[in-house]
Amino acid sequence: MAELHDLTALEQAAGIRSGAISPVELTEHYLARIDRLDDTLGAFLTRTPEIARKQAADAESEAAAARREGRELPPLHGVPVPVKDLNQVAGVRYTMGSRALAENVAAVDDHVAAKLREAGTILLGKTNTPEFGLPCYTENGLGPAARTPWNAEYGAGGSSGGAGAAVAGGLAPVAHASDGGGSIRIPASLCGLYGIKPSRGRISSGPLLYDVTGLSTSGPLARTVADAATLLDVMAGAMPGDPYVAPSLPPGETFAAHAVRDPGRLRIAVLADAPIPGIEVHPDCRTATAETSALLTGLGHDVEELTLPADISILYAFTRVWSVIAANHPVPPEGEELLMPLTRYLRKRGAEVSGMDFAGALYAFRVLGRTIADGLMPPGGYDVILSPTLAGPPLPVGALRNDADPQAEFAAIGTYTPFTALYNATGQPAVSVPLHWNAAGLPIGMMFGGRYGEEATLIALSAQLEQARPWAARRPPVW
Repeated sequence: MAELHDLTALEQAAGIRSGAISPVELTEHYLARIDRLDDTLGAFLTRTPEIARKQAADAESEAAAARREGRELPPLHGVPVPVKDLNQVAGVRYTMGSRALAENVAAVDDHVAAKLREAGTILLGKTNTPEFGLPCYTENGLGPAARTPWNAEYGAGGSSGGAGAAVAGGLAPVAHASDGGGSIRIPASLCGLYGIKPSRGRISSGPLLYDVTGLSTSGPLARTVADAATLLDVMAGAMPGDPYVAPSLPPGETFAAHAVRDPGRLRIAVLADAPIPGIEVHPDCRTATAETSALLTGLGHDVEELTLPADISILYAFTRVWSVIAANHPVPPEGEELLMPLTRYLRKRGAEVSGMDFAGALYAFRVLGRTIADGLMPPGGYDVILSPTLAGPPLPVGALRNDADPQAEFAAIGTYTPFTALYNATGQPAVSVPLHWNAAGLPIGMMFGGRYGEEATLIALSAQLEQARPWAARRPPVW
């Protein structure tokens, strides 16, 4: 007999609406699993059982009233959804993964946290993240490393590694995550999950944490396409003052509806080689890409190989902007010495970037976005670009971290993640789909990038792939 955490988020929500599942019972189930498994997985930096129990009781009362009155409920009412600790929830510890902010408590909700609360979801806690979300692994000085449930010797990725470990390990049905250089898609790949990095401006980053560079966005991590699309619906929507706003869906449309629609025949480009010179793609990732290409062809899509000229200039631009972002995080003077070596290195570099260099790097992003929109993905061009999510399979905890030489560490991070930051620079949507596991039983994600504003196409294609090669029934050793 299936346990509650074996159900998808939508199955849980349907049970809550019908009265077959109690939000209180569901919440207690997840809190017990967190108590039992989180020391192994490192999914949470802060647990909020009191808040969760209060919200669950309120959700249960509201669900009962809705049944009596024949009212509809939000699609994830009563379902637990943890929030990554790079985002603020009023009254809850907010550390951004840094010892310098270990006792910090948020005074306000970020818009995305407020939307989750208004949708009736349950806050189990704040998920683990590396310091300020800067590296692609989740190791910090506040708690244990986030680990993939497929082999707990290996990392869950970052910077949404805690969210990935929570969902893949059955500590939450879905999770809020965020992505500034691959931070949703990397944990999705390493944890065998489906993750969506939405278009720039799809989800508000306000009211206080606006990313004026346009690199970062919140998004969902889930085990199924439909769960992720539904969570995207819950979180999406522009707010006053947003610097970017993605095109809205037509009235009455939802992203969840596209998870049950045929994507049609798509023209798909395959980018098997890294777009940065000197980077070798692991044979596991090449095999996964070739198999995915064959699967897409078998589904009736037009699949063509694509070779982009290796270009180091975008890496330089991204490095400048990433360093400025690191330097811009407010840290109390007494907290500087508590920062991780990589953070200190990036903050030093960021302080040395001139205003002209920063503006030039942002301009390079806009030129890249226009080049792809006009040159590769105009109407009649490619609809989707396929690549590996990462250049290699999961790595053991600590494999990328190099406190003695943070410059070498940052270079190693770039070598491991040469594909993901492209879509942060351009603002296009991208997803990581868990289509493959290697001989060691570790997941290998496949990434699909789409036209700006066209998450719906990626969701429909992902759902078609999910039906052709189901993955949600696979269970990791830690479950």
